[in-house]
Amino acid sequence: MIPCAILKRMQSTSSRQASYSLRGNDRILGEYIDQYILRVRDLPEAEKPREKLLHLGARQLSVAELVAAILGVGTRKEEVLTMAQRIVREYGEKSVAAETNPQKMAEALGIPFVKACQLVAAFELGRRFFASQAGKPVYMRTARQAYQYLQPMGYSTKEQLKGLYLNSRYQVVHDEVISVGSLTASIVHPREVFRPAIEHGAVAVIIAHNHPSGSLEPTAEDRMVTAQLADAGKLLGIDLLDHLIITADTFKRIM
Repeated sequence: MIPCAILKRMQSTSSRQASYSLRGNDRILGEYIDQYILRVRDLPEAEKPREKLLHLGARQLSVAELVAAILGVGTRKEEVLTMAQRIVREYGEKSVAAETNPQKMAEALGIPFVKACQLVAAFELGRRFFASQAGKPVYMRTARQAYQYLQPMGYSTKEQLKGLYLNSRYQVVHDEVISVGSLTASIVHPREVFRPAIEHGAVAVIIAHNHPSGSLEPTAEDRMVTAQLADAGKLLGIDLLDHLIITADTFKRIM
């Protein structure tokens, strides 16, 4: 007879590896406080983003440095490199690149609308060029694949809800940050989850949110929201394939 603890572990592992199968109001979740502000003007000349770009080439810059080079200058309240690092950390690299709504980005991150427009425009150019070069499509057939794609959000100090939108071949046709909240709460309505699915012709959605605390245990609200979204998806004919809780080094399925 297999002990209960081992049986549960076996069932959990099986659940993570199982392939997704298509059928033929919100909450999430930290405040970040800068402990030290690194200003561009304090950096050695060769380490400043634009100078580094000029002398070493774009490939030698981090994502945050590239974002800082796009933004150019910060605001009176936030220096440009600090802003760039925060944008990448709180929104996530993939989500910054995928965002198409500058108003949403500006409101979620508390940055000027013009700055958000700069980023959206820059990444849209990249997307169009990438599409013209026939980039490889991304497919999601298991929770493990979804986690590997979304894993960077596990390092965020703010809780976020993200969505992956799939076509009938399980190909990711769109991804985006649906909500960025604080530990006190942020509400996500089903229309915010399924609107991108309708806009991009997706037939299925995978959602995930991170727990900055590192806990993998779903709250009662997590379960309630999952059930609510699953019901809404059935009405719309769009499958909610999964809801993952993501931390820096692992994940757990709520569904």
